[in-house]
Amino acid sequence: MTDVDPAALLRIYDDQLRTDAETPGAQEVLEHGPLRLATFNGGRGFISYRDLGGADDAGVRRLVAEALEHYRSRPEVVDVEWKTRGHDDAPGLHDALVEHGFVPGEVESVMMGAAEGLAVDVPLPEGVTLRQVRSEEDVRAMSAAADEAFEEPVSVRRADDLVFRVSRDPLIEIWVAEADGLVVSSGRLEPVRGTEVAGVWGGSTLPAWRGQGIYRALTAVRARSALRLGYRYLHSDSTEYSRPILERSGLVRVTTTTPYEWTR
Repeated sequence: MTDVDPAALLRIYDDQLRTDAETPGAQEVLEHGPLRLATFNGGRGFISYRDLGGADDAGVRRLVAEALEHYRSRPEVVDVEWKTRGHDDAPGLHDALVEHGFVPGEVESVMMGAAEGLAVDVPLPEGVTLRQVRSEEDVRAMSAAADEAFEEPVSVRRADDLVFRVSRDPLIEIWVAEADGLVVSSGRLEPVRGTEVAGVWGGSTLPAWRGQGIYRALTAVRARSALRLGYRYLHSDSTEYSRPILERSGLVRVTTTTPYEWTR
């Protein structure tokens, strides 16, 4: 495996992924100063940026207020995520977001590394098989299983959005691990057009099936697929459950990310 300096990986992340690459499938993306204000199917808003343009504390507060007003004026938008990164120069951002009703979520590790480090053979437990799915029925089953794995109510809106995105983007791959016809683990591969990077997203495993190598096997099959498609690097925002698995495979943490959520 080719070693890559974490600082070089962070530059790839900032330069290649904090662009249109963050908002595939968006119905609309508007630029407001340094911000990118995206609206997705199902009434979901998403705010990101390459940087905040050197804004000071007052400037950051103004950006937060103006971005939120953009979504408040659209009644079809029911929730908005502002995606922060730990290495950004963003004075006063946390306080400004909280004051405007955004609630911080779990801090996640931004992991990056060479895809070849994860493209390995991983044995599966007896009776567990992997397959790629695309049909609406299979995608909805995968989405419901992921909600269960994360101990969340089954979300029809989240499933609708995923079905919509898969129908529009032939590069998105949905992989599931099944046992006796039941989805026990799943994850997505989302190659980013015009870059060297493919994202591995949505990794989830039902509690009774954890610790048996299933998530690592799903990661490996997605890494092999990324390499076949010509993508050198993998990227993932990882919880503390998945981070150690990716680290053992050679990915490194280049920064952190925290979602701040506003709900109408």
